[in-house]
Amino acid sequence: MTNDYSRIEKPAVLSKAGALAIVACALLAAMSTAHSAQSDSKPYDEKLFRLSEILGSVHYLRELCGADEDQLWRQSMQDIVKAEGYTALRRARLTRSFNRSYRNYSRTYNTCSPSAQNAINRFLAEGARIADELVKSVP
Repeated sequence: MTNDYSRIEKPAVLSKAGALAIVACALLAAMSTAHSAQSDSKPYDEKLFRLSEILGSVHYLRELCGADEDQLWRQSMQDIVKAEGYTALRRARLTRSFNRSYRNYSRTYNTCSPSAQNAINRFLAEGARIADELVKSVP
């Protein structure tokens, strides 16, 4: 028995997707003023790097599933790198997190399946939660 994924509708721009992008922008604005000492690591790095991974995954999967978002997720990542990548090492780590996740999901998913849709929804929810926590943690 074969699965017919051609019936899967193109996903509309999800309200969670828009919310995540808005939260990420608010996060960037708050965080860019928060780092006065330019050390290479911050207490929120674990969450920030996880958010970078999520953006990479969502960028690949949303494109795969036909979302008409152009470069929304990559641009959000570029904004984070711009705000948080104040050393070459930090920029490289942020970029590596995004790219590694993008590549991993491109190896796993070749078509937009229900599993890919579920992954998108999980990532959007997790990303929104992390972005919210990051914004709340900035003094």
